Amino acid sequence: MKQIRLARFVIATVAALMLAAPMARSEMTLVMVEEQGCMWCARWNAEIAPIYPRTPEGRAAPLLRMDIKARPPEGLEFAAGLHFTPTFVLMVDGQEHGRIEGYPGEDFFWGLLGKMIDGARGAGAEG
Repeated sequence: MKQIRLARFVIATVAALMLAAPMARSEMTLVMVEEQGCMWCARWNAEIAPIYPRTPEGRAAPLLRMDIKARPPEGLEFAAGLHFTPTFVLMVDGQEHGRIEGYPGEDFFWGLLGKMIDGARGAGAEG
């Protein structure tokens, strides 16, 4: 009788812990593909870079910079080639979820990035 109670207690405890455990979160990263001498990269750096880490978007998808001539970082898989700078690629668990090619200006950048992040969250990514 005590063994049955103990077994029920253990099962109930394990079940409660599993339900209380946070769900696995997907990791979002914004990869900025840039190159030396890119005037649009310089404009993004002047207008957005200083505030990006402090924005909701920057907290949801931290920035990772990559030179267009460099090999992609280990663990990142791009859906297509990288040909333009700047290119902003939203990665979810190392897989491309969306991209912005070029820098369309501050207002358009935030709107486009927000739509990509919302779409990733709708697909199960957290940020």
